[in-house]
Amino acid sequence: MPLHDFETWMWAEACGILDRADRLHRQFFRPAVMSVGRPAWEPPVDVYETPYEFKIMIALPGVAPEHLNIVLEGDQLIIGGRRHLPDSTQAHIRRLEIPYGRFERRIELPNGHFEIGNREFVNGCLLISLRKI
Repeated sequence: MPLHDFETWMWAEACGILDRADRLHRQFFRPAVMSVGRPAWEPPVDVYETPYEFKIMIALPGVAPEHLNIVLEGDQLIIGGRRHLPDSTQAHIRRLEIPYGRFERRIELPNGHFEIGNREFVNGCLLISLRKI
């Protein structure tokens, strides 16, 4: 590999790592926003399309189903809720890396008509089927 190509590749990798670090920082550490009551974090999602539906997997370990709200609004699927801190009245927190508080994720949908189908938790992830109608 010529030196110029290697330098270009290294620069692109470094920029990619900085972008990911910045996104993680914004996603997981927003104490000022947490106190205002707005969403404090966004869960990661995977979206798969079949001829008949979209399957959306949202990583929500530790979130109880009763703390979720799923809404189909125009061209967006909105998943919101809250992950509560465990009862730690007698504990001294040594590390807090898992995001807690209110979350919301908006998923842009293509043009079309959709209907929320099955919802189930699988290994700490919420799996939603969004049927094409």
